[in-house]
Amino acid sequence: MTMWDGQYTVRIDHLKSLNYLDSECQQMQLISDRINRLRDNENLEEAARGVLKHLGELKRSYLTAVEEKLLSVLESEYGREITP
Repeated sequence: MTMWDGQYTVRIDHLKSLNYLDSECQQMQLISDRINRLRDNENLEEAARGVLKHLGELKRSYLTAVEEKLLSVLESEYGREITP
């Protein structure tokens, strides 16, 4: 299983269904991909890592307008902008 902060191996009986729609799962995957691309940047400052950690731990399938702006600023700053 790939998460925002790395890959994990878990048994299926340790997983809990969150009952997301397919479209919500796809949106969460896009957000996770964007965060992972940024997280791989070795020049990432600590403040940026903190923002990514917060965004990666959200328990919803979307970003608020402010969260989207923060992620877009980081993508722009670190040259890895990805169009959702």
